[in-house]
Amino acid sequence: MDINFEYYKIFYFVAKYGNITKAAAALGSNQPNVTRIMKLLEEQLNCKLFIRGARGVSLTEEGERLYSHVAIAYRNILDGQEEICGKDARKSGTIEIGATETALHLFLLQVLRGFKKEYPAIRIKIHNRTTLETIRHLLNGELDFAVITSPFEVPKTVSCLKVLDFEEILVGGTAYADLCGEPMEVKALKAYPLVGLGRETVTYELYKNFFVGHKVDMELDIEVATSDLMLPLLKNNFGMGFVPKQMAAPLIQDGELVQIPLNATLPRRSIQVIADRGRGKSVATGIFYKYLETGILSEIHFRKDYI
Repeated sequence: MDINFEYYKIFYFVAKYGNITKAAAALGSNQPNVTRIMKLLEEQLNCKLFIRGARGVSLTEEGERLYSHVAIAYRNILDGQEEICGKDARKSGTIEIGATETALHLFLLQVLRGFKKEYPAIRIKIHNRTTLETIRHLLNGELDFAVITSPFEVPKTVSCLKVLDFEEILVGGTAYADLCGEPMEVKALKAYPLVGLGRETVTYELYKNFFVGHKVDMELDIEVATSDLMLPLLKNNFGMGFVPKQMAAPLIQDGELVQIPLNATLPRRSIQVIADRGRGKSVATGIFYKYLETGILSEIHFRKDYI
């Protein structure tokens, strides 16, 4: 079968934007031409790649599989282009970073603040997803690296570097101020509503196992997608929940939250930088790693063979 690379370029943009009109605009083409080429590609591959809807298009299962390969190829081409463009490109380019909400707030924002001051021409794209989703996109080749929160499992092809340990505490709004005295028994929490991250997150599994370990059958009363969404609910007395101490500290200081002591040790957690060992680094990504090595992470003895 002859390969028409222009077809796959157009397929990449349609899949990326999820909209034929937007893809055509990005390509400098027109909607009928893009639609025609996608139909030709589907005929050539003898399968349906897109599902057309009122608001755009979405990938079929076959389309998802194809996109996972095409996206890697497209990014490799861009990386190669950056490497041969000469001196002007050495301090430019784009870095694709995956990050969980907690990792973003406790670590990545601080690092990026200094990095962007030093390398303003390097573009940063941050994809904010759960730990499990971020790992999947990294393995699909869509990210240069990721900053995620433990616990997690990755294949041996992925390198991991712990950059920060953090602890979580149990907090609630001012309505729970009378619980700030003596440490509570874990089983006593069943008498109160619990706010937490949803079932698709590693945090949900972590605390599910924590409660099972204390022989407590505990269910969330309110599930949220990110830790940022927890804080407004907790401040407004919808329940109590486990949040990183660093994120809760300003609200505790301002009197909007109270810390509720427990007579049990909560699981320790960490933030880690992960990368696919088998994937080459773009010039921009290499600059970012060098920045970490010589600056922000010098105190933890950053080792080149980690990433």
